[in-house]
Amino acid sequence: MDDKRLYDYIRITDLKDMLNKTKNLYGEKIAYKIKIKEGQYKTYTHKQVREMIDALGTALIDLGLKGKRIAIIGENRYEWEIAYLAIVCGTGTVVPLDKSLPENELESLIQRSEVEAIFYPKKYSESIEKIRYSEKNKLKHLISMDLEVNTKGIYSEDELIKRGKKLIEKGNRKFLDAKINPNEMNIMLFTSGTTSQSKVVSLSHKNICSNLMDIASVLNVTSEDTFLSILPIHHVFECTVGFLFSLYKGAQTVFCDGLKHIVQNINEYQVSVMACVPGIYERMFMIIRKTLEKEGKLQEILENEEKYKNATMEKKKEVFKEIHDMLGGKVKLFISGAAALDYKIEAKYRLLGINLVQGYGLTETSPVVAIGSDKYYKTGSIGKTVPSVEAKLVDVNSEGIGELIVKGPNVMLGYYKDLKSTKEAIKDGWFYTGDLAKIDEEGYIFICGRKKSVIVLKNGKNIFPEEMENLVNKIEGVKESFVFGKRQSEDKNDIKINVKIVFDRKIMNDVYKVKTDDEIYEALLNKIKEINNTLPKYKAIRGLVLTEKPLIKTTTNKIKRQANLDEIEKIKN
Repeated sequence: MDDKRLYDYIRITDLKDMLNKTKNLYGEKIAYKIKIKEGQYKTYTHKQVREMIDALGTALIDLGLKGKRIAIIGENRYEWEIAYLAIVCGTGTVVPLDKSLPENELESLIQRSEVEAIFYPKKYSESIEKIRYSEKNKLKHLISMDLEVNTKGIYSEDELIKRGKKLIEKGNRKFLDAKINPNEMNIMLFTSGTTSQSKVVSLSHKNICSNLMDIASVLNVTSEDTFLSILPIHHVFECTVGFLFSLYKGAQTVFCDGLKHIVQNINEYQVSVMACVPGIYERMFMIIRKTLEKEGKLQEILENEEKYKNATMEKKKEVFKEIHDMLGGKVKLFISGAAALDYKIEAKYRLLGINLVQGYGLTETSPVVAIGSDKYYKTGSIGKTVPSVEAKLVDVNSEGIGELIVKGPNVMLGYYKDLKSTKEAIKDGWFYTGDLAKIDEEGYIFICGRKKSVIVLKNGKNIFPEEMENLVNKIEGVKESFVFGKRQSEDKNDIKINVKIVFDRKIMNDVYKVKTDDEIYEALLNKIKEINNTLPKYKAIRGLVLTEKPLIKTTTNKIKRQANLDEIEKIKN
């Protein structure tokens, strides 16, 4: 298994061990660079960060929160990260909550997780203070990330850190000497879905730390790197691969000012590493493409694609120096996860000398199962499994596609208080991902789609909606699409492929010069016919539904398939 490890890594048993072992190594290096206002920044060293964690943890235990559950909600910021580690490294169990949840769902999760304290920024003050007075939950302590001093029964995180420092000076070592059991639940994560249906994933220090060591051993990341934090931090992908991995490697973290500012922020902070979703890389590539067009270089690239394809990364960086300069000149590694990345976009980034790799994982696997590296990758693949994870396929069909199941120390303890779902998901130590995949002879994994969403035709052929949606979404004027199977009234076993398209009226007018709904329908139908001409007959899209209303999605932006199908059925009836 260790022949997969490409780089040295620090062995850690738990997150407290990680903080202690890396404190001496990276103490004086900058951990966070925070923008106060344009051109003005504040920095915190790794040593200062670890001291703040120790102080806050000490203060939390002093509040009577030892062994309790504590929630955190809010945008990506260093106070969120300090709170997370102060909770899990000796105080109790951390419950990261999704900042985009409406108040009633937030209240439900606070109740279900039985949290007794919550960290939050001022924009949530009204909701949190209202929830506090409900008799249905155990919430006692409110801790603000923004208050400078304790106010009206609400604690200031900053003030608690100061208090904790004084307690440590007086000899309080309750947090410092706290022992961690790496095998017990210290992290509770809600899966996306409605609150009644969302499951609670129980994770341990061992789960997370095995993943940190695995990632460190296959990705070339060092303490000289700068991470851009952009994905929602309550999500395990950003939490492990962005926040915790950056601290483990002694790197610097900077926070994105918003989706519109990504390219600007990458340049401003000279970002070298970023973990993001495919949509953002696609959006960034459009900006890069426009820059190449402006400089008259696009035609040159298109004509010389073959010439540059096999050049070294260094040579490509020279050829496309303007692009690298636009991105601050330090970009080393872009990691794509959470959804399938268009292999053409992946290839284009590599052509420009930017190392873009795909990763794959789930909340239940802490999250990384497989990832490409700078040395080992195949375009379109999610790479090979990380060193301590095994993967195989079950129920493989004639095309070599089966359900991906995985085993390793990163697999969750189970679904909290849900033995039935846990037994369905984990059998003989193998976690059933629900994703369909192919694995080639070299061990590279290619994800095909979700098992639940696959459409099985009368002839036994499988259609993966995600694959078809990627094609439809490339049509200009299409915001998003939803591919589904529709049973024929004359033959209930015969299923035809249909698509629901969310279109942009302005772009349809600008690009196709069409205004009325009928004209828009005709223009998009012609585009669908063009796609059909490139596909085998059985895959052809036979029906089209148009709307300007967004698809129903989870807070992590994944399409809720059943909910969208139900809505289509409702309209039909």
